[in-house]
Amino acid sequence: MSTPQRINPPRRILMGPGPSDTHPNVLSALAAPTVGHLDPYFLKTMNEVQDMLRQVFQTANELTIAVSGTGSSGMEACVVNLIEPGDRMLVCVNGVFGGRMQDVAGRAGAQVSTIERAFGEVFTPDEIAAAIREHSPKVVGIVHAETSTGALQPLDEIASIVHDAGALLLVDCVTSLGGVPVKVDDWGLDAVYSGTQKCLSCPPGLAPVTFSPRAIEVMESRQSKVASWYLDMSMVRNYWSDSSRAYHHTAPINMNYGLHEALRLALEEGLEVRFARHQRNHQALKTGLAALGIAYAVAEGQQLPMLNAVQIPDGVDDAAVRSRLLNEFGIEIGAGLGPMKGKTWRIGLMGEASTSRNVLLFLAALENCLSAQGVAINAGSSVAAANGFYAS
Repeated sequence: MSTPQRINPPRRILMGPGPSDTHPNVLSALAAPTVGHLDPYFLKTMNEVQDMLRQVFQTANELTIAVSGTGSSGMEACVVNLIEPGDRMLVCVNGVFGGRMQDVAGRAGAQVSTIERAFGEVFTPDEIAAAIREHSPKVVGIVHAETSTGALQPLDEIASIVHDAGALLLVDCVTSLGGVPVKVDDWGLDAVYSGTQKCLSCPPGLAPVTFSPRAIEVMESRQSKVASWYLDMSMVRNYWSDSSRAYHHTAPINMNYGLHEALRLALEEGLEVRFARHQRNHQALKTGLAALGIAYAVAEGQQLPMLNAVQIPDGVDDAAVRSRLLNEFGIEIGAGLGPMKGKTWRIGLMGEASTSRNVLLFLAALENCLSAQGVAINAGSSVAAANGFYAS
């Protein structure tokens, strides 16, 4: 049997639903020398990662760490640490990832109830209040940025409704963290999870999480063991504590190096500047797509700036366009999921991929693909429209 050749992946422009493009400094950090998981240098790195995560989450929560695993591990960590068998959990489902949270809660032994909206829509505070009155949950779960639909869920009024009912608010911020404000303390969020591979532009492998004092109180009053040993915060938190450092598992040292650099870059840019950059490139893309007659699948004011779900023009071969974008132009975009499959494209402008260069390159490439399928377009119109937006 011959030895495989050294890996040599193609260079892509990652404009799908994640992962996003990675800054060269982050790649360099991943390649730094590995030290032990209890080495003083790595413990210092962990402390700095925690401090920077608190800044990005906009929280003072002590229990703010990077779970070893992708964003889904963060979701599971939040659910299994707050839920005991028989607890009631209400999950707001308006896309794939709300449905996934429902599944995880059921596996943790929760009595799960749902409130549902069509893919691409968001919930009103009144709808959530009514569902809470009906189901009396211990935990309410909701997705801030639904990656499968491109919808942004307002959160600022929801926590008070949840807390007034004596419940905890658990929020999926996998796609939103680092791209739009995530105000954990101001909004009163109790348990929040994210991922490294979206707007933080670090390869997948860690899940930033943060727990409020209210959530910690619930965890400390549990009557049963957490269903997952690996994700049990009563043990993992001691490894991340500067006072105890009790060994739990071997952390992915180099992944934490990468996250450290990604967070440092985000804070160096400035959160408000970063949010404005995502919004500006989103608006430029929208302007260019409008020139092609392409509309968004989500209502105005509820659209994610970092994940643009748009309607595929009638008669256009979805798979053929995505294949040409990838194989001829090196651009990856995402297909629709669930009821949006075959009807939408998901165009990511996340973190390092959120640039004017990528917006203009994508629009030019898309024009080429649409023209090849016989779609009547005014060549160069989308790029000119986007350029006009940037110039204004």
